Formats: sequence, structure tokens, C-alpha cells
Amino acid sequence: MAYQNYPVNECENLASLVLQSASAFGQRTAFCEKRDGVTVTYSYARLGTDVFSLVAALSARGLVGARILIAGQNCYHFVLSFLAVTAAGCCAIPVDHAADAEAFEALAKRTGAQAAILSPDFIPKSDRLPSSVRRFSFADLDDLIAEGDALSVDPSALRLPEPDLVAAVFFTADACRGVMLSHRNLCFDAAAVCKMVEVRPDDVFLSVLPIHHAYEMTCGILVPLLSGAKIAFSEGLRYLTREMKEYHPTVLNCVPYLAEVMYQKVMAGIRRQGLEGHVKNMIRVTSAILPEKAALAAKRRAFSFIHKSFGGHLRLILTTGAPADPTVMRGFRKFGILAIQSYSIVECSPVAAINRDRFYRATSAGLPMPETVLDIYDMNEEGLGEIRVKGKNIMLGYFDDAETTKAVLKNGWFYTGDLGFFDPDGFLRVIGRKKNLVITASGKRIYPEEIEALLNENKLIAESLVRIVPDRSAEGVHVEATIHPDRVAVAALRDDNPKQRAAVEIRAAVDELNRILPPTKRIKRFTVSASPLPRTPSGRLVR
Repeated sequence: MAYQNYPVNECENLASLVLQSASAFGQRTAFCEKRDGVTVTYSYARLGTDVFSLVAALSARGLVGARILIAGQNCYHFVLSFLAVTAAGCCAIPVDHAADAEAFEALAKRTGAQAAILSPDFIPKSDRLPSSVRRFSFADLDDLIAEGDALSVDPSALRLPEPDLVAAVFFTADACRGVMLSHRNLCFDAAAVCKMVEVRPDDVFLSVLPIHHAYEMTCGILVPLLSGAKIAFSEGLRYLTREMKEYHPTVLNCVPYLAEVMYQKVMAGIRRQGLEGHVKNMIRVTSAILPEKAALAAKRRAFSFIHKSFGGHLRLILTTGAPADPTVMRGFRKFGILAIQSYSIVECSPVAAINRDRFYRATSAGLPMPETVLDIYDMNEEGLGEIRVKGKNIMLGYFDDAETTKAVLKNGWFYTGDLGFFDPDGFLRVIGRKKNLVITASGKRIYPEEIEALLNENKLIAESLVRIVPDRSAEGVHVEATIHPDRVAVAALRDDNPKQRAAVEIRAAVDELNRILPPTKRIKRFTVSASPLPRTPSGRLVR
């Protein structure tokens, strides 16, 4: 099915993106954040002035082409530093704010960094850096901007970075590999997202994902900047409820786990108030309205009491990092909030596929991006194989790792290491990592993520982790699982001892699943965990 892309003013480098947005959106608010309990705002015009004044100051200090570390929590000064460093033709290296002094020192040595721009609370972690690495605090930026402004450099007269220059090195979730992304990579990917999902100048993005990740920088910062939207920085997840009511976000980028927690809280509130019957009836009535746009508007009115807890204006939730629970995605839509997921991987800047806002599937990671190609390589008889991608969003390579780069970049294709297939409508379904695939002694294939998805379909199971354990059987392995129950669903059980009842029900769910699974995939043992399963910052289960 063909859908027209939304119009986007594209750029080939991040300096042009800043200039274009500052000119187009002027005094519109670009950013807002809390500072000492007071809300501070920054306009698009202010952003443009600050960026190029800082460019002038960095250039005056001879930092042209330098590699510069940036560390801090989500805030205006982090974005300002990133955009100024890249606009100056330098290479930005975003750093995890939680990194300790030893890890930071190692990263500085590994990347050959010549400077670091750090939040005041991160400065003590930089004491072990050699004196050759110049250090600046976010608190110094106003003075640097004033110095640069005094130089009276005309931004239009500056030499803008070449599109294929390395703009940033983002590290993978395990911090093992640095991914070199060019200006063209980042600008192309942000524009492609805007073509598939409408972003409006009156949108408000609430920035909650770590800003040192490529996904938040592209989808949480560059996407709204291209569109003239406002970005509000969260102070942390524990403040999320308050911030939603304060900033009234319309768009939220998050990992699936956060979306699931939000949805579970909504459902728990409905049950607590005894509104299950009323809600079910209103879902049925509003879902019958055509077209879909009118149905969503009707749902927002009918479920205003739910929307109020999200600030009253939330219209779109974008998830990434791991497969989302289809029940949660459909559930938000039933209340008038469109929840769609994307397939992102740092090497693709990072979005490789995303559901359109008018053509989507709750079970899918999305559709290929405009001007990119997604392919399934070496597929089996079921259409399953390794996902590979070709397009302008593909990384330049891994930092200081030519051997690994050569292994994953071949003839313009990036081989992701993820396994997936396309459904009949062309939507990508991601099964799991190729490295997690286990082939038994008889050649049977076991995908842990596939079994987890089947387990998680049970309403009493919040999440599960499947392990393939070696043994002395004919196949050489067997399947075990750790299951974390859904606390809300367990509490809703009508029983004198809901925990004991839940254990019985989970055993029944495993037995039922084993009846439909082939022998090699059946769960031989399982344990129940009272605590949520450990996850990486991007939301993937720690295996």
C-alpha cells in the first residue's frame, strides 16, 4: 500500500539544520527545562545564536577537527554542545552520565579526545584525564558564547562541514564499539522519520531517554528541531507524572518497558474505580467511528480522564530498543493515543524501520524508511533470515576497528545480526539476535525471543527470559525460563491466596504452551522471579 510522505526541509549537515530551523521558527520555543526549580526556555533564534557563537569560541581555541567528549544529563547545554561541536567540524563523543572516573579516563584515551564539555556534577570524574585534554563545564558555556559573540563571526560566512564528515561517535549499549555517524547519516535519518510520522510545530516532546544514545539524539532532538516542535527535558523518571501535567507533551519517545508500566497504571486505575464495563463499552462505540482520525478524536474526548494523567495532549508514543507488547500498543490506541514502534540500531543512525502513523501494525517493528532498502539475507523456507539494510543512514564504520567494520559492511549493505521476516503487508517482524540462535544436534533452530513472545501473551506474565541450556540429551540442549508475573493481573485474581493461584495459573500456561510447541522448544524447567528482569538502558533483556 502506497502512502504519501510528509514534506520535510532536508539538510546535509547539522550546521545547516540549526541555521534552517533558527530562520524558519525564530522566537518559537525550542527547549524548556527546570533550573533550580524555575522553568527556563530557549527559542530557536537563541539556539542558532548560541551554537555559532560557541563554534567561533571553539575555533578560536584551535579545536577545529578535534574529538570532544560531552557528558551530562538531558539538558539544553548538552544539545548546545553537541550541535556546536559538530557545526565546528569537530567530532562529538556523547558519554553516559553514569560512567565512573575510570571508564571516562579509558574512553578519553581510547578515542584520543582533545577536549571535554561536561556538566558541573561530572567534572570531578574528569580529574584523571591528562592535562592535554582541555576541560569545559556547562557552567562555562555562557562565557564562551560571549567570547564567540564578540568575534562577530557571520554564520553564513562559515565553512559548513562536509556531509560525509564524522559528526559523532556513539557507543553501542555494551560500550564495546564506537559507531561513526556522519552529518549526512544523522540528517537523513531524522528527515526520514519525519516523512513517515507527522511532527507538527505545535508538538511538545518530553525528553526522557538518555541523550547520549543515538536514538534520543535523532528522534528526541533532531526530529523535533527539523519540525519546529518544542522539547521539554525531564529531570528523571520519578518526576514523569508531574512533568506530563506541567509540560503537556504530545509526543513521547520511550522504551517498551516504560510504555508497559504506563499502560498497566491506567488499567489498574480503571479496575480500582470499577469502570471496566463502562470503558469496554466506550471502546466499542468509539472504535466504530470512521474515518480513523475521527475515531481517535472521539476516543480522546471519551477517555479524557485517562488523557489527563498524561497531561491531556499526548497523541503519539514511539517505542524502540526491544519488541513492544502488542496488547499495550493496541491498548493505547483504544484510548485515543497512537503507539507505534520502530526498529533502531546505532549503526543505522539509528532508525532502520518505523511504523507510519497512518499505516502500522502492533506486532511489527515497522516499514522500511524512504530511500532505504531492507532485506532478509539467507532466508530459510519460512522467510526468516538476517536483516540487512542499505541507505544513506548506514554508518561510516566502527571507530578504530576496521576488521569488525569489514565483517558487517559488505557492498553497501549493513548486516545487522538480527533475525526477522516480512509479513504479507511488508511489515518487518524482528525475532531476535542471530547470536542468540541455537541449532540443536539434529539441526533444529531455537530462538529464545520467539518463546518469550509466546509466554508474554499470557496476561499473568509481565516478562520472561528464555535460556538454552546444554545437556546430554539427543538434541544436546533443553529450554529453561525465568518468568516475572504481572503484579496487577495477579492482584486482580479472585482468590484467597492470589500468589499461590498465580503460580498454578503460570504452570498451566507453560503446560499449554508446551502442548503446541515442537519437542525441541518445550520448556523443561522454569522459575518465577518476584523482581523485574534486568534490562539494558535501551530496554533489552540482559542475557
